Amino acid sequence: MALFIDDRDLLSPSSSGRRFTRVGWVLLAAAVFSTLAFTLVPAPYVIEQPGPVFNTLGTVLNGSKQVPLIQIPGQKTYPTGGALDMLTVNIGGSREQPPSWFEVAQAYLDPSKAVLPVDAVYPAGTSLEQSNAQANVDMQNSQKDAVAAALTSLGYTLPAALTVGGLSPHSPSSGILQKGDTIVSVDGQTADSVLGLRAIIAKSGAGAPVSIAIERGGVAQAVTVTPELSSGADAVPVIGIFPAIVYTYPFEVKIQLENVGGPSAGQMFALGIIDKLTPGKLNGGATVAGTGTIDGAGVVGPIGGIRQKLYGARAAGATWFLAPYSNCDEVTGHIPSGIRVLAVKTLNDSLAALKAIKNGSSTSGLLACPTR
Repeated sequence: MALFIDDRDLLSPSSSGRRFTRVGWVLLAAAVFSTLAFTLVPAPYVIEQPGPVFNTLGTVLNGSKQVPLIQIPGQKTYPTGGALDMLTVNIGGSREQPPSWFEVAQAYLDPSKAVLPVDAVYPAGTSLEQSNAQANVDMQNSQKDAVAAALTSLGYTLPAALTVGGLSPHSPSSGILQKGDTIVSVDGQTADSVLGLRAIIAKSGAGAPVSIAIERGGVAQAVTVTPELSSGADAVPVIGIFPAIVYTYPFEVKIQLENVGGPSAGQMFALGIIDKLTPGKLNGGATVAGTGTIDGAGVVGPIGGIRQKLYGARAAGATWFLAPYSNCDEVTGHIPSGIRVLAVKTLNDSLAALKAIKNGSSTSGLLACPTR
């Protein structure tokens, strides 16, 4: 009795070839399908990457012609040199048009890019148009604050008022606050800046009514609004308005920049204005980049996308970078080669840094981000 069988009786050479051919085609089809899925299937992320760089001392395209980014008509201005670059980031993808997994994987391996959950950039319930509208309001306020900070630094006194620039959809302030209302105080605390107002509201918390003193048509009133949590991963208490600051300037300062939103260019706008209104080159002719919000008192605040802006600055030829001190946790250990970073908390810090750069003096006594 045979206790074994010869495999050749069950599997001929021709049938073996056909079997392996079928397996090969199945594996190839699976690989092609996986590659297509990886390339085409949308991912729940967006990609943050370096955007255009604008020299606040130079010109920009406005419509069909080049115009000074900062123009101060009717005032004596002085020659400038080098660059005071403001930086932007681009967002690749949106909730409506997300990137593919392949694009996300590429971005993950690129140190100049960041992969962010789509909810962190475009909160659920907020359309792309609404996000852009808020970014435009933030840019307008940033420009107003930058002019105020610059002129205050030069010795001018500027009266200011915080107003309601508009209301967001489904705002908790609907029917209570109106566009154009002047906000005098919130829970008895003076609100004299957009950042200050947001800080007061954040401290009060969601669900707890706040008393807001306003002026409407020259008449003082008191209203009550209950803050709600904003949507998105970084939810904060909000009253659902677009706050706007209104300053009384001694003369006109035009900042002409189209299709750029957000508040992060404030510091560099202010420095560009000061450079144009004072003799000499504020930067000594060097190419200096920087970022940071600014309020009318000259306080420099944190921004998003600073790592991408560091790479954008280097690509634009900057050798120095002015970073908000409050962003140092994201800067330390992530500085591209060939660029030096100085940290700043106020406009005075920024001016001190530029003075050291101009004179070629030591920066050891200036603020810096901690090293690891």
